Amino acid sequence: MTHCPRRFHGALIVLFSLPGSAVLAADAHSLSGTAWVLADLPGRALVKDASVTLQFMKGTVSGSDGCNRFSGHYSAKKSTLKVSAQMAATLMACPAEVTAQAKAFIAALTGTSSYRIADDTLELLSAGGEVRAALKAQSQALGGSAWRATAINNGKQAVVSVLSETSVTMSFGMDGRVSGSAGCNNYSGPYKSEGASLSFGAAALTRKMCARPEGVMEQEQRFVKALGTVATHRIEGNRLELRTAEGAIALLFTRAD
Repeated sequence: MTHCPRRFHGALIVLFSLPGSAVLAADAHSLSGTAWVLADLPGRALVKDASVTLQFMKGTVSGSDGCNRFSGHYSAKKSTLKVSAQMAATLMACPAEVTAQAKAFIAALTGTSSYRIADDTLELLSAGGEVRAALKAQSQALGGSAWRATAINNGKQAVVSVLSETSVTMSFGMDGRVSGSAGCNNYSGPYKSEGASLSFGAAALTRKMCARPEGVMEQEQRFVKALGTVATHRIEGNRLELRTAEGAIALLFTRAD
């Protein structure tokens, strides 16, 4: 499977409007910089493997509704929260149950009047104080996390899936070192992370040659080259995106079990 790397503000963007709140000026210091994963949508069982995420940053709310990525504006003051009814979203087709959950979540989000945070849980509340959605805090810290690559930028303006018979992994140490398997050889090297910024130093690899599966050594070279282009990272649910300074996808990972 081949994916064309693109920035979120690309061709597949649509504006849609839902009844509810209007766009308000941003005043959202307590929520800004936080990230969340949907844990409960009252009255609806969550669809397995359709992670719904939510991030707040300086008046902008974004995330994945389990099917498509979305972005819009929000304002918050004390316990009040208003999310724009007009959002930008990608236009991927998904199974009916995933689409229904996505619509229910966006309706809950844009219909929110206030919020409360208790421990690691964010509750979005209606005007009457009813819980419309509950989300668990999502750490953006890389140290101590482990991942398995699902796709690699091939350096030819495309992101391609990892060969099915190979395993490309990445573990971030708390000491600023990263290590894993590049598909054939093991590698290790330094990394630097501050906020969303991420960069990798030169990686040291073992020197094995693997004949099978076909293309494994070429994939390994693409992986190492992609590491050198990484400028930012984003964690959403069980997904890790590493992007270049231009916003193109360099590597995609899922969280290792």
